[in-house]
Amino acid sequence: MVPHAIFRLPSAVSSARLAIGAVLLGTAGCTGSAGGHVAETVAAWSDTSVNAVSRPMSRGGVTAVTGLRPDGRLETAVYDLATGRRRWSQPAAMAGRLPGMGVQPPAVAGPARAPVVAALEPRGSGRGRATLVVRDARTGAQRWTRPVDSTFGPVRCGPQLCMSEFTTARNARFVALDSATGRTLWSMPGVAEVEASDERRAVVYRMARHPVLESRDLRTGRTLWSFPVERAVGEGVALSGGWSFTALGDTMVGYLAPYQEAKGRPLSAFGFFGLRMADGRPVWTRKRLLRVYPGASPAVSLMAREVDARGGYGGFAQLDPRTGRTIARVPADRAPRTAWWLAFPDDLSKLGFLSQNGRGTAFDLRRGAEVPARGLRAWSFCTVNPAELRIEGHRGFYPIAPLCAYDLGTGRRVADPGPPPAWYTGAVDGWRVWRDEQGVLHAVRDTTTTIPGMYG
Repeated sequence: MVPHAIFRLPSAVSSARLAIGAVLLGTAGCTGSAGGHVAETVAAWSDTSVNAVSRPMSRGGVTAVTGLRPDGRLETAVYDLATGRRRWSQPAAMAGRLPGMGVQPPAVAGPARAPVVAALEPRGSGRGRATLVVRDARTGAQRWTRPVDSTFGPVRCGPQLCMSEFTTARNARFVALDSATGRTLWSMPGVAEVEASDERRAVVYRMARHPVLESRDLRTGRTLWSFPVERAVGEGVALSGGWSFTALGDTMVGYLAPYQEAKGRPLSAFGFFGLRMADGRPVWTRKRLLRVYPGASPAVSLMAREVDARGGYGGFAQLDPRTGRTIARVPADRAPRTAWWLAFPDDLSKLGFLSQNGRGTAFDLRRGAEVPARGLRAWSFCTVNPAELRIEGHRGFYPIAPLCAYDLGTGRRVADPGPPPAWYTGAVDGWRVWRDEQGVLHAVRDTTTTIPGMYG
C-alpha cells in the first residue's frame, strides 16, 4: 500500500467554494496524457470547500468523492463535471473497511445517461452498522437502501453494483445488485473485489488462503473461468501485502505484492503476470518483481524493481504489459547512494531519482543512458511522511497521495506546474479529476479519451 498525506481544510472556506466552471483556457498544448488525444480547448474547475480524501469516481457527466469535514465526519460530495457545481452532498460512513485499503470512494453506476451514486451513510433506523444508500447522481434523490453490517464498500460492476457483505463475519458473501432497484441478482460465499467489468461480465479477486481470480456472468453469476493466482507467482501469497489488477484490452495484468511477517522471515510470493481476459489462460509471468510508486497504471506503463532470492533490491525494469518482456532497464548501481524518491516526467520517457533539495539523476528509458537532470521536471510524492486522517471512530486511514512537480536538478518544487500528469490522474471521457495536497478537488478536460490512472 502507498503512503498518503492529509492537510487541514481551513474552516473559512467551508462555504466559499471556488468553481471555475468550464473556463476556456485556450487551445491545449501537449499535456503528456500517456495515450490520449489532446482536446482542442480546456475546461477546468476547483473546489476549495471540500477536503477530498478518497479517489474521485466519474461517470455520466458527474464525479463523486468522499470528503472529510472539519468535525472529523465523512461526506459524499457529487459534482457536475462540466461546470464544477456541487450537485449535492450527504454524510458518509465506513463499516468494516480495512485501513490499508484507504478511504472508500462512492460508486457511480447505472447507465451513463442516468447514473446513480452509491455510498455508505451513517445508520438510521433498522438493522446494520451503516446503510448503503443509492441516490440519483444529478439530484441526490434517494432511490433505494440496504442495511450493512460490514463491507469494503460498493463498486460499479458493469451496469450494476457489487460489494462484499459481512466481511468481518464467517458468513461473508459477495453480492451483485441491480443498480436501479437494489434487487440481489446473485451472490457467492466469501469476500471478493471487482477488478474489471464490462456490460456482460466482471472479473473478481476472491480473497482466501489461496486467492483466485474469477470471471463471472453479471446477469447470473455463472463462473466463466477461474485462475488461482499462486499458479503465476508461486505458493504462499499473503493478502496483507496488497494487490492490483488492470484490464488492458484482451489482457488482465495482475500484481501480488510481498509481505514479511517478521524481520528475517522470507517474503511471501509476489510478482506480475498476464492473463487472457477471454478464458483466463496465463500469457506471461514475472516473479520477484516489485511495482514501484509513484507510477502509472500497468496498462499505461509497467515499471518494476527486481528483487533477488535473498531479498536484496536489484535494477529497475520497464515491461511490455502485453508480453511481460523487459523493454528497458536501469541497473541498481546507477541509483544514488544518498536518499532518493522515484520521479517520472509527464511522458514517462525517463526514470528519475529525486534528492530532496539536492541534485538528482535521470535516465532515458529508451536508451538506458543518463541524461542531464538540470531543468528536468518530474513528478513524485509531495511527502512520504504523511499524517493520519482524523476520522471520527476510525484510525490508520490516509487520503490518496498527491503528486508534486520537482526540478530534478535542484530537488526543489516547481512553482505553478499545472495539472499532474494523466498517468497519475487517469481520465474519464477526457476529464481528469484529482486532489492536491490540501485536499482541494480539481478537474480539467484536456484530452478526449478514457485511460486508467495510478490508482485505477
